[in-house]
Amino acid sequence: MNTATAPAPGILWSRSIGWLLFLGPFFFLSYGFANTMAARWQVSNTLVYEWERHIPFVPWTILPYWSIDLFYGLSFLLCRSALQVDRHALRLLTAQLLSVACFLAFPLRFSFPRPDADGLFGQLFDALAGFDLPYNQAPSLHISLLIIIWVRFAGATRGPLRWGVDAWAALIAVSVLTTYQHHFIDIPSGALVGLLCLWLWPDKGPTPFSAARWTDVPARRRLAGRYLCAALAAAGLGLLLGGGGLVWVWLGIALALVALNYALLGPAGFQKHDGRHALGAALLLAPYTLCAWINSRLWTRRSPAPGLIADGVWLGRLPDSRAMEAGGFKALLDLTAELPAPRGPWAYAQLPWLDLVPPDSTQLEEAATAIEHLRRHGPVLVCCALGYSRSASAVAAWLLATGRANSVESALAILQRARPRVVLSPQHRHALARISPPPEYSGGA
Repeated sequence: MNTATAPAPGILWSRSIGWLLFLGPFFFLSYGFANTMAARWQVSNTLVYEWERHIPFVPWTILPYWSIDLFYGLSFLLCRSALQVDRHALRLLTAQLLSVACFLAFPLRFSFPRPDADGLFGQLFDALAGFDLPYNQAPSLHISLLIIIWVRFAGATRGPLRWGVDAWAALIAVSVLTTYQHHFIDIPSGALVGLLCLWLWPDKGPTPFSAARWTDVPARRRLAGRYLCAALAAAGLGLLLGGGGLVWVWLGIALALVALNYALLGPAGFQKHDGRHALGAALLLAPYTLCAWINSRLWTRRSPAPGLIADGVWLGRLPDSRAMEAGGFKALLDLTAELPAPRGPWAYAQLPWLDLVPPDSTQLEEAATAIEHLRRHGPVLVCCALGYSRSASAVAAWLLATGRANSVESALAILQRARPRVVLSPQHRHALARISPPPEYSGGA
């Protein structure tokens, strides 16, 4: 961070203390309210797997369980900007609000009798019982807060210290079971809430809903509907399968988020920066991302290699690092929003476009400019998931903008000589027809 523009530590500390003075009382008041209401309702509902009865009660794990309170406060000291302080605080607040809402809407009770503990451990359990009744189960707020806090510590530590942070975080996660505070289902549900908070309040850039707008593009609306139906089917299957269906529920959540991106958020909902997705988005979308990657490989298994179009510009599928090195590429233009890109010594630029949505002429002109800029570094690979549509339309725009093709049909012919399976829809052709070469390129290259 530039020290000339970085806020003074005292300012950040004051901001952090202000948030803590609000969050601390709010935590105990809201958490206690949910517990009190569940006790008043005499909640007896529980959700537990039979195998959980074999989980041992380990009294000393109350120490890591309690330690999250200390790390909660210390996490604010690791923020390096006012934005980080605010986003970190909003993550913690959102986790609290979502969890309490779930506690009130679907109250559950821990069902195992807790054995007695002696000495210091017993005292800590007694102190915990003073405000933490056996309710407030799913999602585990402990796990939600742990994920948020761990991300802050992990980003500020390296080497052996980072290993210690990871190990202690894992111990805290396990402790929610070995202290007989939570059943297993509370852990994945708590993790979901934590990841959702990371996605809602990223460390950098705008929030996903800051520029949200319901799309008027028919293709996006149609795909949003399809992804939503798939999300409901996957989640429904997961619920029918019970404990073994959690992966399907995860897939359903990922597909629902993709549907939201197509309908409302656009490519920004994938939170891809410098070729990588933000942690919250990456983990929430992991099942979908895996499926999208497998699909890209299946569709391109007969033509995995990129094709040379003209003058050092290549067209192909999203490569891995080995493909970039083997091809001798010095630059990469990545047009995917849904897949991560390889990192390496090559120049990199990204223009995240939604899959199966034809770009408009403005997007195509931006891509053509990016290609021409990247050519200064040497051979450039223009890619999307398959190398047949998004990237093909971008290269076609470059051909037209630089006078290397004098019509959409001639541009398409050049592309198909290198990649015969390239397909440009009428919407692609209409947008490309508006691309014209600047005066310096008139007469061809």
